[in-house]
Amino acid sequence: MQPLVAVGAVAICDGAILLVRRGQGPAAGVWSVPGGRVELGETLHEAVVREVAEETGLRVAVDGFLGWVERIHPDGHTGHFVILDFAVTPLDVDAEPSAGDDADEAAWVPVEELSEYRLAFGLLDFLEESGALDGL
Repeated sequence: MQPLVAVGAVAICDGAILLVRRGQGPAAGVWSVPGGRVELGETLHEAVVREVAEETGLRVAVDGFLGWVERIHPDGHTGHFVILDFAVTPLDVDAEPSAGDDADEAAWVPVEELSEYRLAFGLLDFLEESGALDGL
């Protein structure tokens, strides 16, 4: 199976991170940052902005590249993704997220509560290693 390119959006505002709880597929019930597929002909930045809007209803600006992760499902057939993660800034700071697309829930989660959530495998390590949580 050829890997698919996906994007992720790391939005941190006032000590909270924007997360979505997946509603379907092998990641159902798992919390992760908003993100997903890159459409044919779409730039990575366009994909980030679109995915955040589809999953949370929020508008964001892309600040920069944070890093990448590779996810290969253990069965070797369900999925192989290379996820390019970007730091983003919400444009509507007072707007509340609302779940959409493949997300059952969207929320601003206080960073100090992350350990209480069932996070996507490796997400907390990535956030720490990429520096996304520095200064909080």
